[in-house]
Amino acid sequence: MTILIIGGSGFLGAELVRQAATAGNATAATFATKPGNAPGVAWHALDLRDPECIETVMAEVGPRFVVNATSGGSDWAVTAEGPVRLAMVAAKYGCRLVHVSSDAVFSGARIHYDESCLPDPVTPYGAAKAAAETGIRLVCPDAVVARTSLIIGDRRSVHVRLVHDLVAGVRSGALFTDDIRCPVHVADLAASLLELAAGEANGVHHLSGADAVSRHELGVLVAGRDGLDASRLRSGLRAASGLPGALDVRLDGRTTQHNLHTTLRGARQFLTTGV
Repeated sequence: MTILIIGGSGFLGAELVRQAATAGNATAATFATKPGNAPGVAWHALDLRDPECIETVMAEVGPRFVVNATSGGSDWAVTAEGPVRLAMVAAKYGCRLVHVSSDAVFSGARIHYDESCLPDPVTPYGAAKAAAETGIRLVCPDAVVARTSLIIGDRRSVHVRLVHDLVAGVRSGALFTDDIRCPVHVADLAASLLELAAGEANGVHHLSGADAVSRHELGVLVAGRDGLDASRLRSGLRAASGLPGALDVRLDGRTTQHNLHTTLRGARQFLTTGV
C-alpha cells in the first residue's frame, strides 16, 4: 500500500515518513520549500493553496492513505482552506484521509475536552484549525480528524528548542505555570496516526499524552532529560502576560486510546526515561 505524508519535511511529518518507510510501505511525501532526505521516499513539492497542484500530486502518487501533518500557522489559506481542498481530492480518488488538528481549537473555558466537544477557538490559528475540521468532515465524512497537543521529541521540536535557548540565554522570557497542556511524544503520535490510517475508524480522535503539565514543568522535564540547568528557566503567569490564547486545555483521549494498540505516554514518563 502507498502512504502519502503531506508536510513530510516537518517535525511530525519526518517521523511519519520514517515509520511508514521502516514498516515497508511504499511512501511518498510532500514539502513546501525543501524535501527531506529519507531514503526510498518519493518527494513532491506541494502548495496547499493550489488545487491543481494537489490534484497533480494525488494523481501521480495514487495513495491508499493520506496523512496531513502540515502546519501553516494562522495563514488561513494554508491552515483552513488547504486541508479542505486536500479532502475534496482525497474523496475524489477514494483515499483514506487522516488530518492532524490541534488543541488550539478550544478556549480552555471547560479545561477538560473529549472527542464530543465542539471547537470554540480564541486565536486566529485555532479558528483556522477549527474551520479545517468542519470543512473536512463535510466533504470527506470518512476522514479521521486527530487533535493533538504539544509535540515533543529532540531539538527539532519547537518546545524543546525553546528550553535549550532559554537555558543558554539565546532567548529571554518565562515559561508559564498556568499554561497547561497534555504533551505527546512525536514517535507515539506518528505511530497512532499511522494506526488510525490503516484502520476503519473515522470522525474526531484525541491523541495526547496522559499527563497534564504546565509549560514550566514541561521545560524542567526537558532540561532534566537533556542535562540542562533547569534553574535557569524563569517561571511566570500567562494570565498576567496579556498574551492571547487558552490557559488550560486538557485533551481527554481515553476513548481513542481504548481503541488503539499504540500507547500515548505522558510527558513525565517519556521525558524521565529519555526514550
